[in-house]
Amino acid sequence: METLRVSGKSRPNAVAGAIAALLRTKGEVEVQAIGPAAVNQAVKAIAIARGYIQPENLDLTTQPSFVKLELEDEERTAVRFAITGVKTA
Repeated sequence: METLRVSGKSRPNAVAGAIAALLRTKGEVEVQAIGPAAVNQAVKAIAIARGYIQPENLDLTTQPSFVKLELEDEERTAVRFAITGVKTA
């Protein structure tokens, strides 16, 4: 599964485009964010991506979870959003 890392400075529209493209081609994507600003940008991007794929009779589901990451010899906790594309009627 492809992993997109979102920061507090990420542009939600750009991340949403990447999410939508991966849902169209692979059917799933993982988004990771560390910190409140990054989580905020990630959630906005997921909401925007949903609007991008709805005209194509697609929707998405997401399962948030925590994941421990090793960054620069220190352990950080990230919020992980496992996103799956779903066909609608």
